[in-house]
Amino acid sequence: MESEIVKLILPVASDRDHIQGSSTAPLTLVEYGDYECPSCGQAYPMIKEVQRHLGNKLRFVFRNFPLTEIHPHAQHAAEAAEAAGAQDRFWEMHDHLYEHQQALDDKNLENYADSLGLNLGKFNIDMSSHVHARRIREDFLSGVRSGVNGTPTFYINAIRYNSSLDLETILEALRSATNKKAHKQSNSDI
Repeated sequence: MESEIVKLILPVASDRDHIQGSSTAPLTLVEYGDYECPSCGQAYPMIKEVQRHLGNKLRFVFRNFPLTEIHPHAQHAAEAAEAAGAQDRFWEMHDHLYEHQQALDDKNLENYADSLGLNLGKFNIDMSSHVHARRIREDFLSGVRSGVNGTPTFYINAIRYNSSLDLETILEALRSATNKKAHKQSNSDI
């Protein structure tokens, strides 16, 4: 019996999503992640490696899915990433949070913002006022509607990836998606 195909409900959009890579890349990998999730922390270097392998063939998108009931610092970490994003430093904060996943309390988040050269006054106002909480909630709800029930959850070209989270398996799935897309395009040219 084939597994059910689950699709991404909210399409990737350059005006709302955090994106690395070209909008014309043949592959889009979307991650719903939680900065405090150990499995997301283990997936983080693998995704970096996937990006190195695929280069300009891959567009990577990160969406927040903080599991606040089991990860007490996940929401504030997501807000810190979004506050950094408001200062055009989302990816730097994203990487820093995963690289320092065991220290995500508010004081450390402020220290990370300082080390990244962010405007601390703006960062602290954004954090204390929860300016970005609505955006995180939108990500979370789009994940729920797309069938996300844990982190990390990945979508390859808008189809949920349900296999092993190891480098070779995900690379093979991405290559297969490229081949399917190329095949579909060549058939539509006929």
